[in-house]
Amino acid sequence: MIQFLSTLWSYAFMRNALLAGVLVSIACGIIGTLVVLNRIVFISGGIAHAAYGGVGIAYYFGADPVLGAVGFSLLSSLAMGLVHRKEGQRADTIIGVMWAIGMAIGIIFLSLSPGYKADLMSYLFGSILAVSTLDLWLMMGIALLSLLFIALFYRQLLALSFDQTFATVRNVPVGPLYLAMITLIGLTVVIAMRVVGLIMVIALLTIPPAIANLYLKDMRAIMALSAGLSMLFCTAGLMISYALNLPSGAVIILVGGLVYVLAALLRPLLIRRQMPAEEISIIG
Repeated sequence: MIQFLSTLWSYAFMRNALLAGVLVSIACGIIGTLVVLNRIVFISGGIAHAAYGGVGIAYYFGADPVLGAVGFSLLSSLAMGLVHRKEGQRADTIIGVMWAIGMAIGIIFLSLSPGYKADLMSYLFGSILAVSTLDLWLMMGIALLSLLFIALFYRQLLALSFDQTFATVRNVPVGPLYLAMITLIGLTVVIAMRVVGLIMVIALLTIPPAIANLYLKDMRAIMALSAGLSMLFCTAGLMISYALNLPSGAVIILVGGLVYVLAALLRPLLIRRQMPAEEISIIG
């Protein structure tokens, strides 16, 4: 096992992939917790897919796709955040429309682009094994920004995530804070999408926090466990994919999905074991 890990670490591309997994895990562990607790998974998915429109437009005009994706994701995240704040549950339909339009715009502009055309699959599934030094710096920046955001606004975000009415009563600027959170989600999605792909970003934003939320209630603990689980999934997925010659991103997602199913199945048994004997006899 040690020799296998040593072999993996000897390759520069694998070192970059492991480092990228750690940095993506920190950002997605923090931001994903906010996504899950605020029940805005659909918005994060909408931002991720809408950002593809920016990629297509950037390619068409010969600009950096990352800049196009960042601009498009910021606009779409603010628009979706405003719609969600105003329409509540009915916002799902509008966000779904924006999601579809963003993807359609990206596909059309890519088809019109002269010369080399980016592969749609590369943006959907990414390639964590092809991470560059620039990608690592970008992910480090978004990870540090996420940590700073939580450090500065933890109490306000805690109130916002669990009870917006209470947050309003406590004079928390719910509207601006919510839009700032949505904007950070958009930035995280588009930077991480460049590294690991759109599908894996959505998976890392939702699966680890969902598992942590099954067993923990403290938001800090959920964020920490989510980041740790993401690192575990990325590392295990990379090792399995290398050993079996399988696509790394898909394996990482599958590992996370299987762990979530296992955690959900074990939760009732673990809760029952922790209950006092009197309560168990009453339930039985």
